[in-house]
Amino acid sequence: MSSTSPGYGITIRVEGAPERQPVAQATTAITNAGATITALDVAESSLELVVVDITCDTIDVTHAQDICVEIEKTPGLKVRKVSDRTFLLHLGGKIEVTPKVPLKTRDDLSRAYTPGVARISQAIAADPADARRLTIKRNTVAVVTDGSAVLGLGNIGPAAALPVMEGKAALFKRFADVDAWPVCIDSQDVDEIVRTVQLIAPVYGGINLEDISAPRCFEIEAKLRELLDIPVFHDDQHGTAIVVLAALKNALKLVRKELGQVKIVISGAGAAGTAIAKLLSVSGGQNVLAFHREGIAEIPGIDNHGFKGDLREAIKGADVFIGVSAANILNEDDIKSMAINSIVFALANPDPEIDPTIARKYAAVVATGRSDHPNQINNVLAFPGIFRGLLDANASKITDQLLVAAADAIASCVAPSQLNANFIIPSVFDPEVAKKVAAAVKGAAK
Repeated sequence: MSSTSPGYGITIRVEGAPERQPVAQATTAITNAGATITALDVAESSLELVVVDITCDTIDVTHAQDICVEIEKTPGLKVRKVSDRTFLLHLGGKIEVTPKVPLKTRDDLSRAYTPGVARISQAIAADPADARRLTIKRNTVAVVTDGSAVLGLGNIGPAAALPVMEGKAALFKRFADVDAWPVCIDSQDVDEIVRTVQLIAPVYGGINLEDISAPRCFEIEAKLRELLDIPVFHDDQHGTAIVVLAALKNALKLVRKELGQVKIVISGAGAAGTAIAKLLSVSGGQNVLAFHREGIAEIPGIDNHGFKGDLREAIKGADVFIGVSAANILNEDDIKSMAINSIVFALANPDPEIDPTIARKYAAVVATGRSDHPNQINNVLAFPGIFRGLLDANASKITDQLLVAAADAIASCVAPSQLNANFIIPSVFDPEVAKKVAAAVKGAAK
């Protein structure tokens, strides 16, 4: 049975007669239905009626509905209301704009707005570089999407992508105090997207491209990097690649192998897979084979060494497997056929390329993209600190050396005394990660 998740958390308000012990009845029904109870509060209590709010994690929407049916089957119990905790969290959105200056008196207004603000506008008109010093530009990033490749949901459009971009903006603020704002563009034309971002760029100190499908994402990024004087970062490519490189460097330390000597097989040659292959090559990887549905992928700058076989053939004897593709494309025999002390990063979400429990039977180190397994490869480890460093350095471009520096900073957050098969990458809540990444990026940018 699948695991319960806070992402499908619900609060059920149940009522019943006191003599029937409704609290015990309801908790028994919920537990028997396979949910995980996380909180319980008695909302009302009298001689005639007890009302209890029970919060629990469920597997999915259907499971939540099944739990309510199970409660209703219990004699004397009635479900008054069910609240989806994830929907409640999103009511009204997740971010807001808050003034940084007092606006309580006429003097405040005269400085923050007219007439005093005119002096600031004149200063910027005289020297456009002052915009970074005197406006939000110095600390603001645009999170840009067209909604064409959102999470595992696919092409759902800009409006449906907005909650994800809001979440991204909230993470920027939480982990690196960067002010980010969603920019969801109602077009999937490359030139329209590029032109739109170019037109709004004066407000921002950096552009974070997000959830744009391949291959258009490569062209959009390349064109924007050429046109703009601020850094452009496609997180689905480079954020993933940075965290994978950081985790792999630590994993290789554990198994005592060198990046330049191992055979690495990548499943998935879209945005993430291509960027991973390129960054591993830049970092010294000599034998990197990437595959898409049709077979081996031709990636500029990556030597395939004339290999003509399929993924299953390539994985035989491989030291490292990195999956950014689809669920359950590998089986137990595939992992068994890998080299001794192999490393498996099965990162497809929500279901990885191979069951991590099976992979651990043969691989020395296993990582996933999931939060319910050790070694989660999560872009939150990279992008907040990267943009903090870029903004602090007043950077205008992103280099491969900068990406490698960010990966090294993340890897360094796991001390030698902490490093083990279940801890090759730091927690996303480690406060040192964003600081170290920002410092490394700032140094590399300068």
